[in-house]
Formats: sequence, structure tokens, C-alpha cells
Amino acid sequence: MSAKTTTTASDPSTGELLAAFSEQAGELVRQELRLAQAEMKQKGRGLGAGIGMLGGSGALAVYGIGVLLAAAVLGLATAMPGWLAALIVGAVLLAVAGIAALIGKSRITEAVPPTPERTISNVQEDVATLRRQQ
Repeated sequence: MSAKTTTTASDPSTGELLAAFSEQAGELVRQELRLAQAEMKQKGRGLGAGIGMLGGSGALAVYGIGVLLAAAVLGLATAMPGWLAALIVGAVLLAVAGIAALIGKSRITEAVPPTPERTISNVQEDVATLRRQQ
């Protein structure tokens, strides 16, 4: 005995199904592109902040070297306690530069690689769903 499939007037035709699929696939692609764009903007902001912190830490390191050089000059020129104060200031500046560099590096690490990870995951799920439906 063979099984018969019956179609009713409410069942969509193949053409209607293909048109609906085409419309839905187009909307899905547009949504994924909007998500990718939003994700890339977010990562770009984090990258910019990290680069700014690294730049600031470089400037502080230059000042720290300048102060340490002044401390060495003062220390060699006289045996007065002024060099000790300059040495302490230079060390503090270098410590602040090191902290800023670590913070900047961690922000850059969070933003890299600049790929839209959520979008890629969603597209992979969509492809897997389409393959299961075939």
C-alpha cells in the first residue's frame, strides 16, 4: 500500500515557497550585516581607547627618563639631597607609565582580532539550520 500525500488549497505552491525563502534570506542577510557593523564599531572604540592609553604611557615614560636624567645630573653635580627627590619623582612617573601601558595593552587585547564574532556565529547557525532543512 502506498502512502498518498494530499494537498489542500491552503498549502503554498513551490513558487510561493521560493519567493518567501528569498525574501526571508534577504532580510536575514541585512540583519546580519547590521549586527556586524554594530560589533565592529564597538571593537573599534575599544581599540582606540587602548591605543590612546599606550600613547599616554609613552609620553609619561619620556618624562620619567627626563627626570631620571636630571636626577643623575644633580646627583653627580652635588652631593645634596635634591637628587633623591628627583629620583623618587622619576620612579613614580615610570611606575604610572607601566600601569597605563598594561591597561592599554589589555584594552587592545580585548578589541583584537577585529572580527564580528557574534555575527559569524549567527551565520554559522543559520547555515546549519538551512542544511538540516534540506
